[in-house]
Amino acid sequence: MTAPPWACPVDGQPLEDNEGLRCPSGHVFRLRSGIPLFAESERSSDAFGAQWLRFRRTQLDSTTRMPISANRARRCLGETLWNSLAGQEVLECGCGAGRFTEVLLDRAASVTSIDLSAAVEVNQENFPQNDRHRVAQADILALPFPPRSFDVVFCLGVVQHTSNPERTISALYEQVRPGGWLVFDHYSRRLRWWLSTAPLFRAVLKRLPEKQGFAATERIVDLALPLHRHAGRTGPLLRCLSPVQAYYGTLPLSDEAQREWAFLDTHDALRDWHKHFRTRAQIEKTLRALGVEDVWCAEGGNGVEARGRRPEAS
Repeated sequence: MTAPPWACPVDGQPLEDNEGLRCPSGHVFRLRSGIPLFAESERSSDAFGAQWLRFRRTQLDSTTRMPISANRARRCLGETLWNSLAGQEVLECGCGAGRFTEVLLDRAASVTSIDLSAAVEVNQENFPQNDRHRVAQADILALPFPPRSFDVVFCLGVVQHTSNPERTISALYEQVRPGGWLVFDHYSRRLRWWLSTAPLFRAVLKRLPEKQGFAATERIVDLALPLHRHAGRTGPLLRCLSPVQAYYGTLPLSDEAQREWAFLDTHDALRDWHKHFRTRAQIEKTLRALGVEDVWCAEGGNGVEARGRRPEAS
């Protein structure tokens, strides 16, 4: 199966490879190491790019030797779609270093991975481009494809970090072919976030320049993680007092892996520029307003997990 063609994200016209990708109107998009650059990294994505440049393989299932990412993807996709990914054209938005790229490729899908940050370079390093995988730096709100190009649009851990989640969901759905599926998740409204110190830390850390913010998160993790390791019965109280995301007792990782996972998820929680929350009912309402069929929404993972199908006739 031929991958959907690139299209100009400015005016939607087809692109030709002519000293970069060029549209008839004269918009030109250069390539770096074989990766088309349809958008420049923004402040909202810089922090995410920096973490994947440092921790390139930490969250890959092939590194942990556990199906952590596979189980999450499988739950969001549902059994029917999970078992029919082979040969499907999948658009993976917010690919990062490739924790879900690996899963999708292992299921024999043809994957187009995009990210707004420099993480695309790491994704290509981990999973080189070939006839079933290609990578591009692009903005979800200006995707470089003709509308309705993909069998599956897959986006985990991203929508809540965009400026307008409803607009983002609509842009993702625009890429779904008739009969195809949109799969994504979103933070939900959870009291434990507001009862913790994390919002206070985030108010400061999110405003720091990239290098200072990165270093500050490392210091916080290094100070608090030993407390989490030995928390025992005081664990619930510590989770309120400490902004660190720790996985002792839930993930059987080595000490170094525990530190890396703690850093990555703490960094996500404290350094994201946008952080939105939606209820399951709100996500379902958004999907139904778009005309999505076979809507499934459930509490799970990081909040609300959702999927739905574009009608065959639309």
